[in-house]
Amino acid sequence: MSTHSIKWKEDENGLIIFTPDEFSFLENLRYLSRSANECLYEISHQKIRRALSIKNEKLLLEISAVSDKLLYVQFLGDHEPVTYQAKASIAAYIHDWFDLGTSLIPFYEMARTDLLLHKLANQFFGLRILGIPDLFEALAWGILGQQINLTYAYTLKRRLVEKYGDYLEYDGTKYWLFPAAETIAGLMVEDLADLKMTVKKCEYLIDVARLIANGELSKEDLLNEGDVKSAEKRLTRIRGIGPWTAHYVLMRCLRFPSAFPIDDVGLHNSIKLILGSEKKPTKEEILKYSGAWKNWESYATFYLWRVLY
Repeated sequence: MSTHSIKWKEDENGLIIFTPDEFSFLENLRYLSRSANECLYEISHQKIRRALSIKNEKLLLEISAVSDKLLYVQFLGDHEPVTYQAKASIAAYIHDWFDLGTSLIPFYEMARTDLLLHKLANQFFGLRILGIPDLFEALAWGILGQQINLTYAYTLKRRLVEKYGDYLEYDGTKYWLFPAAETIAGLMVEDLADLKMTVKKCEYLIDVARLIANGELSKEDLLNEGDVKSAEKRLTRIRGIGPWTAHYVLMRCLRFPSAFPIDDVGLHNSIKLILGSEKKPTKEEILKYSGAWKNWESYATFYLWRVLY
């Protein structure tokens, strides 16, 4: 998989982040707008507003695009990053969030002749795997989403964020930050009771928060595993992290291109829908369909999920 380095520059009112040719801000906005109950950013008039905590500074960003391509970042409110390093960290976060480092040219070449992907590659051209750069947030979202529908997962996330997250206020609106691992690590299961999660999910969430807060688990550790199988093994040794959650995190946070949540219900439903089949595909059938996706399993999955929104 070829990659692009981060290309950005300071502007008098903010930052400009350069994007690869195969990028569409509007296509990514459509994906980001899939839930009205999202609590970590707001989308209005083709602009995204979200709070970020960078180098202990809490900042409110407004992200828009020039001609559907170039990303333009403005700082709202009284705070604006003082140092060049802070601005570079913001550019790096957004670059990671939109997966701007990946060249999608080989993916589109492969998809053009693929039974399941050829129409999707055109329909959603420029869509990126919208990432979750923070490991605790990615694992928490994976745990929250286990064995429930997406709508209820968003409800649980909102309850967690609004009880334990921090926020910035601007023009009468609160812009929330996901709770830090250190905050959740200090809780007991009963503290999470009014979120209406299962006791097991509460335990898993606190356990994962403690591993991260204690320095026993980090993105660097997982990336240093070197390949998707080793990283999956490291994650599935953690109580409450099965193969589905592991691959979800490897795909959306660690950016392993061959991460593949093959048992995902949404993946099965989208394949069934595209094929006009009456029954969901078997695992053997999925493995056969995915034979041509080598090192693009994560993007193939993401584009197939996109059919369902």
